Amino acid sequence: MRVVKFGGSSLASEESIRQVGRVVSIGVKKNQYRAVVVSASGKSTDHLSEMARRASQGKDSYQTLFDRLKVHHHQLAKDLLPNKLAKDLQKKLSKLDETLEGLLRGIFLVREASPRTMDYVLSFGERYCAIIVTTYLKYIKVHAEYLDARKIIITNKRFGSAQVDFRRTRKNITTHFKSAKALQVVTGFISADRGGLTTTLGRGGSDYTCSIIGSALGSEAIEIWTDVNGVLTSDPRQVQEAMTIPMMTYAEAVEMSHFGAKVIFPPTMRPAQEKGIPIHIKNTFQPEHPGTLISAHSSEDSKAVKGISSISAISLLTLQGSGLFGVPGVAARLFSCLAREEINIIMITQGSSENSISLAIQPRATKRAVKAIDEEFAFEMKSKSVDPLRVETDLSSVAIIGENMRMTPGVAGKMLTALGNNGINVVAIAQGSSELNISIIINRVHETKALNVLHEAFFLSPTKVLHVFMVGVGLIGSTLLKQLSRQTKFLIEKRSLEIRVVALANTSHMLFDYRGIGLSRWKNRLNKGEKTDIEAFVNYMIEMNMSNSIFIDNTADLLIPDQYRRILDASISISTPNKVATSSNFEQYLDLLSKAERNNVYFGYETNVGAGLPVISTLRNLVDSGDKITKIEGVLSGSLSYIFNHFDNETPFSVAVKTAGELGYTEPDPRIDLNGVDVKRKILILAREAGFAMEPDDIDVENILPVDCQKADLGKPLDRALKNADVHFEALRSTAEKREKRLRMIAKLEHGNASIRLEEVGKDSPFYFLSGSDNMIVFTTERYATRPLVVQGPGAGAEVTAAGVFSEIIHIGNLL
Repeated sequence: MRVVKFGGSSLASEESIRQVGRVVSIGVKKNQYRAVVVSASGKSTDHLSEMARRASQGKDSYQTLFDRLKVHHHQLAKDLLPNKLAKDLQKKLSKLDETLEGLLRGIFLVREASPRTMDYVLSFGERYCAIIVTTYLKYIKVHAEYLDARKIIITNKRFGSAQVDFRRTRKNITTHFKSAKALQVVTGFISADRGGLTTTLGRGGSDYTCSIIGSALGSEAIEIWTDVNGVLTSDPRQVQEAMTIPMMTYAEAVEMSHFGAKVIFPPTMRPAQEKGIPIHIKNTFQPEHPGTLISAHSSEDSKAVKGISSISAISLLTLQGSGLFGVPGVAARLFSCLAREEINIIMITQGSSENSISLAIQPRATKRAVKAIDEEFAFEMKSKSVDPLRVETDLSSVAIIGENMRMTPGVAGKMLTALGNNGINVVAIAQGSSELNISIIINRVHETKALNVLHEAFFLSPTKVLHVFMVGVGLIGSTLLKQLSRQTKFLIEKRSLEIRVVALANTSHMLFDYRGIGLSRWKNRLNKGEKTDIEAFVNYMIEMNMSNSIFIDNTADLLIPDQYRRILDASISISTPNKVATSSNFEQYLDLLSKAERNNVYFGYETNVGAGLPVISTLRNLVDSGDKITKIEGVLSGSLSYIFNHFDNETPFSVAVKTAGELGYTEPDPRIDLNGVDVKRKILILAREAGFAMEPDDIDVENILPVDCQKADLGKPLDRALKNADVHFEALRSTAEKREKRLRMIAKLEHGNASIRLEEVGKDSPFYFLSGSDNMIVFTTERYATRPLVVQGPGAGAEVTAAGVFSEIIHIGNLL
């Protein structure tokens, strides 16, 4: 025999009530159901509360809300039943309408709604619904009768959250059900005191009603039917990947509900737990789903953490000072003064130094709490042995919950590491000796992010999800998206890493989708996105506050790097081939590195030098391992490498330059490459990575172009000037060839001086055999003195640059 309860969302519409009827019919046919407890339909309780509030304030708009509620219930009767039955039901509903309307009119006239009156007003929601459900069940041939819970559940006069007199209540329930033959449709939430005054059982009262009846009858199980598939690992509105918890203990369920899980409420547990009655949480709209079973036992393969819950609004009060140390009774005075004001304490934390005590409470109680504490400790504060009370607001509480945590080392470490890696600072932390939960207080803006970070760490592990925000989807960006698409399955299956692109932007449009942008149709979706505004893009990214976020800048834009500071301050990692930020002012460069370190995120720019080649990482490894850099030489430009590798006695210099442009190696204006602008940035970056505090002006760059080329307008005038310069460059090339040497544009860092020169190199130089568009970087160090360390490979092109960014994304993922 079972007692079942259906929540408001399961009774909100004609179709949902029909579904309830189907579920109940099956249960009755199996001879399982003895009583059905119902909540108010949909949001009726909220509407009743609001209309009473308006009436007490003298606002006649309460009448509009009343009319809507009346129409809602009468329409349900009309939709559910044939004409005659519907009219009979509507007559019963009209009697309730008259009583409620008169009550609201009285509140309107006296301008007051006492807690006693409010309980009576709120009782109408369940009474309306129970009458409708009873009539409908009878119509579908279920032998049912209406039971007003005020006849069986007796409480004190604590209106709004009455305490149950279990002795009288159990006696009433057993007596009533001995004589009742039909299925009882019971009003949830409501009760009565000994004199018959209407009271309510508080938040989650209908669940409580079901548990009270089930316990009194010794049910084999209690079923709570709602609109979700049981108790979930976290709030699905905030954590997209939240999943059903198949089994949990009463204690775990109580902890989950205390910290914000709304599927089950703490008072519900007590009557069921006392009798050892399991509670089954089921989905009305997916009755075949197994849901969650709450009992004294958990599954054998249960994880350490069963669920993650949160309370969205918290105030933290901290009492501190030397006058607290070693003084008996301080905590008792603190708790007592708050108890007198009926202020509930959500969390307590105190350091072993006894110098401070912190309390988490609901924000609405903050003013009363501050007043009570200031009065209680007025003498100590006046003598300055206790500091003025510190009040912190806009906080949230997050808790990880599970009975198996006590047997699993490292849970707290894993929790704090996951939060720290995502830039979430813990304001306070508490853990009871039972180790059933670990609770933290964080900034409220990080609540959703924290829930997702912890959910990934404890439930989606070992799969890690990276959220990518990408600006620049031209040649490099589009190539990167193709590479990501091709490698998605491999990374998930073999590396337990999911890279989810959640934002894209080009010069005209930007697109956001927290669920992920499909990489097969991204172009069509982006073209329909909103107008690009890079500052707005960064604002949206920060506001989304997603876990494991990475910003990718695939552009050469001069202004986008101005946003890097804000991005790093928001604990978002960066990967970029854009060299502007790392080759600008040295102090700005250091500031970015410092911000990344301070916010525990990664600022990656491996592709700034050598595209996909491991140049910067190799240099860092040398420096970090204690090697001393004596010289760095390099052909650092893929475009210049191509030009001087293909310029010979058959291919004039101007033709080599033109071909390099057609292949996409040079900038639209090739003079940017030929004047060494790009190379200058790269050798500057390497110098800084080697430990030299250099500025752009410290680089000595040889100007290799004749004056006519420098002054010519872009287009045909420049083409003619370059053609005229062929004689000049051929003379340089042929002179070198006679000496069995080749021309190479070499950047060099030695003795703290950096230069860029067009040099002749012989066969004894590694640069002599360079081909294609390859880059080559030669590190001479104390360890690599006689045979320098050489890094060589393609230094230009979308594929290798995109691959370098891709590699850095994976590297960031591994660090997180």
